[in-house]
Formats: sequence, C-alpha cells, structure tokens
Amino acid sequence: MSFERKKILVLGAGYAGLQMVSNLQKKLSFQDADITLINKNEYHYESTWLHETAAGTMEWQDGVYPINKVIDAQKVVFVPAEVTAINKDEQTVETTHGNFDYDILVVALGFESETFGIDGMADHAHSIVNPQTAVKAYREIEENIANYKRSNDQKDLSILVGGAGFTGIEYLGELVESVPELCEKYGVDYNKVNITCVEAAPKMLPMFPENLVQYAMKFLEDRGVKFMVNTPIVAANEDGFIVEVNDEKQQLEANSVIWTAGVRGSKLMDETFEGVKRGRLVVEPDLTAKGYDNIYVIGDVAAVMNGEGENARPYPTTAQIAMQLGEHTAKNIELTLKGDKKEPFVFSDKGTVCSLGSNDGIGLVLGREIKGKKAAFMKRVVDTRAVFKIGGPLLAYSKGKMF
Repeated sequence: MSFERKKILVLGAGYAGLQMVSNLQKKLSFQDADITLINKNEYHYESTWLHETAAGTMEWQDGVYPINKVIDAQKVVFVPAEVTAINKDEQTVETTHGNFDYDILVVALGFESETFGIDGMADHAHSIVNPQTAVKAYREIEENIANYKRSNDQKDLSILVGGAGFTGIEYLGELVESVPELCEKYGVDYNKVNITCVEAAPKMLPMFPENLVQYAMKFLEDRGVKFMVNTPIVAANEDGFIVEVNDEKQQLEANSVIWTAGVRGSKLMDETFEGVKRGRLVVEPDLTAKGYDNIYVIGDVAAVMNGEGENARPYPTTAQIAMQLGEHTAKNIELTLKGDKKEPFVFSDKGTVCSLGSNDGIGLVLGREIKGKKAAFMKRVVDTRAVFKIGGPLLAYSKGKMF
C-alpha cells in the first residue's frame, strides 16, 4: 500500500484533537505523513473534570497529563504554541512559535467561556474553562470562608452559581462535599452557608427525564442548595448577580460568584470561516468545512447536525462526541491518503451520566435510567474510559478513577 506523503497539521489537543492524533499515529507509519500537533499547553486537561478542581475535590494536577505521554515522537511533532491565524486559502497557520503550512488541516481549537452579553459577567464572576480558572474559583471560596471569622460578613459565606446545566449541577454536587469540609477546617457553621444556583431556563438538565431531574434537585436541596429556576441574570457586579423576578430586578449578594452556564467555540473560528455561530461551524457530513475538503473541523468548534433540513439541530458538544469525531477524522484521513472515498460521520450515543459528588449521580445509559451509587460508579467508568481511549492502559491506570 503506497501513500502520498502529506503534511497533516492538527490544532488543539483537547478530546477531539488528541483522540484524532492518537488514532492516526496507529494507522500510519512515520514514512506516510508528517504529522504536527500544535497546542497552547504542554499538557491535556480533562475538561469534564474541571468542576472538581473548581470545588476543591480534585487537585488540578490530577486532571492533566503531558501530551508527550500520548504521542509517538517518531510519527508526531508536538509544538507548544498558540494559534493566532488560519489562512485557509494559502494553506498556512500562524502561531506564536512560527508559521506552518499543511496539506490537511484538523481544527480542534476547543471552547471558551460565553457570557451571552450579560453585563459585568466576565469581570465579576469566575468561569470554569481551564485548570487555572478552576483553581481561582476554589481559592476565592476558601479565602472567603476563612475570612468570615474576621469579617462576620454573610457575603463571605454566600456562593452564587450561574447556570443549572450539566456543568453547574456537577459543580454543585462537588461543592456540597467540599464546602462542609472547608467550614470544619475554619471553624464555621455550614448551616450559615448560602449556596444559590440561578438558571434562566424553566427547567434544569433538559437532557434528562423529569424524575431524574427531581432526584438531582432534591439531593442538592437536602444539602443546602437553593435553586432559582426561570430566573434570568441580567447583570453581574461586585456584589453578585442582578436577576429578574416577576419583571422586577433583584440583587443577589455573594463574595463567591461562579459562572457555569455558557461556552462557545474558539473566537479564531469567527475570524477564519463564514457562517460561524458562537465559535461553531456547521460541518459537512464527512466533518470537513464547506468548500475545503482538506480542512476538518471537530470538537467544540464544530456544529455536527442531527437530522436534515429545518428540523436539523446540532448535537451538544460533549467529550463523548468529541472523541468520536476525532476517531472518525483519523479514519477519513487514512481513507484520503489511500485514495478512497471519505465516509460520513454517524454519532453513536452511549448515554449521559451526571455526577452529584463522588458517591451519587443520575444517568441515561443505553436507554436505561440509573441513579445513586450506580450512576456514580458509571461516571467513574466513563471518565476512566476516556483516558484509556486516548492514552492506553498505563495512562488510564495512573489518571483514571477506577484504580
């Protein structure tokens, strides 16, 4: 089998990009292609674990691993750099470490925080988008609880969480484990702590049936969380959130303010492609950009459509779909190099599990509802499997949650 040697450039080492490279390096020999992976950090972080770091139930180092542990240095060149521009017609990419040309480009640039234009949110709330922001969020909570003994200010014991989506609920599940421990450490009565979650939508966790949503809600409420659903946040300021209740504005006060409600694809997408919405580009069935059959767009910067025509909706951006996109792109690149026709992507939904701390949760797995300890166990399986699929058994043993 003879391949035409190509330059393959991969931008981003999140779930999609790293899974793609991990798969592609197994399919090709070092003589078949020049593969270059560019990523801002020298490590990959498990973005689906960031809420644990932000709540203090996981050290940030435990949720990351060096990219060099995954790639085969004989087949892949790793360049730690930030991508600054993509010139799709010239087939070049500009970075903080020089410029690169390519024959095949894989854009997997990941996500950024999205505030939906809410005034003051970017300045007055912590987001949870990388290990650094997660650590900052936790440190603020700990500092405020520690400070309460001196300040006697209720705001130091008040935590506002914006958003009751997947990340928000998993984050709250970790908080109700870690905050009581912080209170014990600093001699504070946990009953004085106010944890309030504000959600604009009429329902939280829309991907789950109502009985599982109620289970999660009761679990958190029993541990002191207050929910304000159907309550839009209209602004954030130095005192907390300004929300709208019955057409009237109301100030919610807290010294710990965390925003979990929005992410968007990389802003570089808006600068590079036409028709991008919130950093996501609608891709062709084979995962390429329209008009550019040598550019694949995967992960959080891709809008992969479910269905056709007016009823088509993009799949939610999850680690599960990102990894499948990475696998499929590796397969299509191999087919292209062999001179064969690329195949359309088909998403295989294995289910979703939402953790509620370390020992509880809810889930829909292969059409079956699960909750409690069974869901918590399944979450650990899912998290460990993700590490295994990218890095193999040794990495799964050292970084997974089953051992």
